[in-house]
Amino acid sequence: MTPRISVVVPTYRRPAMLHRCLTALAGQDLPAGEFEIVVVHDGPSDVTARLVRQWARRLAERGGPRLIFLSPPHGGPAAARNAGWRAASAGMVAFTDDDAVPDRGWLVATLAAMTPDVDAAWGPVVVPLPKAPTDYEVDAARLALSQFVTANCFCRKRLLERLGGFDERFERAWREDSDLWFRLLDAGARVEHVPGAVVVHPVRPASWGISLLQQRKVLYDALLFKKHRELYRRLIRKRPRWDYYSIVAALAALALSLAGGPGPIAAAAGALWLVLTARFCAARLERVAKTPVHVVEVVVTSMLIPPIAVFWRLVGALRYRVVFL
Repeated sequence: MTPRISVVVPTYRRPAMLHRCLTALAGQDLPAGEFEIVVVHDGPSDVTARLVRQWARRLAERGGPRLIFLSPPHGGPAAARNAGWRAASAGMVAFTDDDAVPDRGWLVATLAAMTPDVDAAWGPVVVPLPKAPTDYEVDAARLALSQFVTANCFCRKRLLERLGGFDERFERAWREDSDLWFRLLDAGARVEHVPGAVVVHPVRPASWGISLLQQRKVLYDALLFKKHRELYRRLIRKRPRWDYYSIVAALAALALSLAGGPGPIAAAAGALWLVLTARFCAARLERVAKTPVHVVEVVVTSMLIPPIAVFWRLVGALRYRVVFL
C-alpha cells in the first residue's frame, strides 16, 4: 500500500530529541498504513542508526508506519531534507524537525486540508516558555510567529521535484524554509495555513552567550535577500537594522577619535554609543528573567551583538555579491 504522506525528519547528533519526535509520530491518529517516516541523519552516526533500527523493529511489531533511515554525506539540513523527500514514496511530503513534537492529529488535519487544489501548507508552531524566560528563549519563541517553517510544513512531491527542493547553499538551519516558500509563491502555488496541524517546539538548552554564535546565521539573510528582495522586505524584515549600524558607527567614531587622543569628539561618540547600547540592552531585558547571571549575560552580549551582526551581514553581502543592509 502506497502511503498518502511521507514525514521527513532530518537530524544531527541528537538521538534523545529524535526519540521524542519518533514517539510523537508513532502516536499519530492517522492509520499506520497511510504514512511513512523518513529519518535522515546528516552524515554517518552509529548511535542514531541503532536508535532508528530499534524504532523500525518496534513499529513493525506493532503494525506501525514504515520507517526509513538515510545517512548521506554531511551537507547541512537543506541537503538532508532533499535526500528525505527524494526517497519518499508518497505524493505528499511533511517536514518536521528532530526537536519538534507533532500533535496526535497533525497528519489527519494536514491531509484534510490538502484538497486537490492546494499545493503546499504550513501549521502553527507552539513554543512553550517558562514564566521568566531568558533572552535566548524569547528569541527562540519567535518561531511561533513565523510562517512556513520546516518544523511544520507540507508540500506535494511533484512541486518539490519541479523546484529542485531546498537550496543547499543554505548550509545551516536558517532561511532555507523561507526560500522554498518564496519560490512556491513565485511559481503561483497555492499555499494554505492549517490551524489544526499543530507542532510543539520546546526550546533547546543553550550555553552562556549563545546569542553571539547565532549572529553568524544572518549571512544567509543576504542570500535570501538576493534571491527574493521584494518578498524579503515584505515578509521578513521591512527595513535594515539601523539600530545596529548606529551603534557600530558610534563605536567606530569612538575608536578613531581616541587614536588622536581623548577629546570632545571621543566623549560625544562614547556617550552616543553608551546611550544606544543601553537602549538596546534595556529592550532585551524588558520581558526576561532578571537573575544576576542572566542580566550580566544580556549586558555583555548587548555590547557585542551589534558589531558581530554587522560583520556577518558584510560577510554575507560579499559572499553573495549583493548590497544588503
